[in-house]
Formats: sequence, structure tokens, C-alpha cells
Amino acid sequence: MILLLDARDSFVHTLAGYLRELGREVEVVRTHQVSVPDIRSMAPEHLVLSPGPCTPAEAGVFVPAVQAFHGRIPILGVCLGHQAIWAALGGGLRAARPPLHGGATPVMHGGHSLFREIPAGFIGARYHSL
Repeated sequence: MILLLDARDSFVHTLAGYLRELGREVEVVRTHQVSVPDIRSMAPEHLVLSPGPCTPAEAGVFVPAVQAFHGRIPILGVCLGHQAIWAALGGGLRAARPPLHGGATPVMHGGHSLFREIPAGFIGARYHSL
């Protein structure tokens, strides 16, 4: 079962739908209505942390869940969820001002395999509130 922790973002239902299309059982739980022991008792095979309108520190069980399950089960974070993984593992976050919702920005990369089929310079869309 994939446990999808919902930080009150409408995109969580889209994520759940895509995961179900892959034939997976998905349980959606609000991040402020569950604890690490609750998650442990649910025995998820994967953990997905949703987007949301706050910071990782304000996202309920996100950071404690990453700390508890890191290295034990796969964890995917989307937007806020990705930031929460970074924060839980000791990374620092600071607000980028101003927030940018849909801005186009030139992106350069050094040819890392992650970008294997993407040109070295491209225009990427940015969307962030933090």
C-alpha cells in the first residue's frame, strides 16, 4: 500500500489517481491527523508526501515521518513534500522572494545523467511559494 500524506492541497487527489492507475492501493491521510506510530501500524510499502501551502515545519508529520522511515521504505516528496525530505535530512531552506507561480527561467546543467536527453540550456517553469 502507498500511503499518501495530504498537506491540504488539491493536487493530492490527482496524485492518488495516477498511483491508482498504476494498479496500486493508495490510502490518503491528512498530515495533521496521523502520527509516526499510526503510520507504522499501517505498514505502508511506500510513502508519498504531497504539496501544500506551508513550510515543512508546519506540515504536521512530514519531517518526523521522513526521519522515521528514511532508508526503510521509498519516500517521494512533491513540492512541499520534497522540501520536507530535504529539511528532515538536515538541509536548510529559506524563502525565495518573491514567490513565483509559473515563471519561465533559463536552466543550465552540466550534463549529469539526470538530464541525459535534455539540452544543456533550456527554459524551465518555476512554481514556488516558499
